[in-house]
Amino acid sequence: MLFAVIPAGGSGTRLWPLSRAGNPKFLHPLTGTAASLLQATVDRLAPLTTPERTLVVTGVAHAASVARQLAAVPQENILVEPSPRDSCAAIGLAAAVIARRDPDAVMGSFAADHLIRDPERFAETVRQAVVGAEQGLLMTVGITPTRPETGYGYLRCGGPIGSGPLRSVEEFAEKPAYDVAEGYVNSGRYLWNASMFVWRVEVFLAELARQQPELHAGLMRITEVWDSPERDEVLGEVWPTLTRISVDYAVMEGAAAVGRVGTVPGDFGWNDVGDFHTLGEVLPADADGNVVLGAPAAEEKPGVLLHDSAGLVVVPYSGRLVAALGVRDLIVVDTPDVVLVCPRERAQDVKKLVDGLKERGEEIYV
Repeated sequence: MLFAVIPAGGSGTRLWPLSRAGNPKFLHPLTGTAASLLQATVDRLAPLTTPERTLVVTGVAHAASVARQLAAVPQENILVEPSPRDSCAAIGLAAAVIARRDPDAVMGSFAADHLIRDPERFAETVRQAVVGAEQGLLMTVGITPTRPETGYGYLRCGGPIGSGPLRSVEEFAEKPAYDVAEGYVNSGRYLWNASMFVWRVEVFLAELARQQPELHAGLMRITEVWDSPERDEVLGEVWPTLTRISVDYAVMEGAAAVGRVGTVPGDFGWNDVGDFHTLGEVLPADADGNVVLGAPAAEEKPGVLLHDSAGLVVVPYSGRLVAALGVRDLIVVDTPDVVLVCPRERAQDVKKLVDGLKERGEEIYV
């Protein structure tokens, strides 16, 4: 049975002001149901694993919220990183902790903040990836592209591995310009890189040691005392010294270059919920294409009054009435301390407002 690891970090700045550093997007119910993105991630992994084999890696500021939302996951499975060190340290820590429990384990890593429309097909795709992992490959779950997309990285695929759907990965490609992305999609050789990984922990840790020996040594030092009273002291001493690097750069690109990475194409309605425009595309809309995101269950549902308006994404989280008249294709986010209004076509630029607030020293809004 698979060990499932869920890195739960980042603040989702393109979903500001709903998503904040202290209350990031994976804790919000952006699924069209009452479940948060994190809870939905755990739910769709249920056919593949158990709560006892589910680990979440998160920051100090979010650990209590994660524990509240995932009551079935044992407390010792919530791994708290003292500070953000990017995905390689987070995933590597989980792999090393799992290896202490079961050296022969296969683990999968799945982001906490993605939406998936067809969980059954997702589970079947992961099972296929496990087959490659059991053969000693570092596996990714690639997404069959539906359009030229400049916001995602890509996997360049080689030939098939065996008689099934597994394919080799020749290269990890950076986010491309539009014409390059168009060429990728038309070639049929590229998949979107969704940062979903499946591997045997011993294979991953060996590759980490080969490519990032200092990072590997630091993680080994931490996990050697993981179940002892020395854990907090060693974690606090070693963690800040770990290289801040993504697992793609640290391990997967180098492993692909020597033929150690495989992939399974996935087509299960994946979306990374990168901004409010995306939410408007994937959540249920009214007859005029307006999407209204429900307020948290603990709060009184606010009123929304829309007249002669279309294509809006409205996020009413302040308790006030949000009214719109005669407008098109806007994002309106109303929180207790911030109101955001912008065209849907500028949704990716919301991050610039967060950057501006940081420059002005107004971290209270971030």
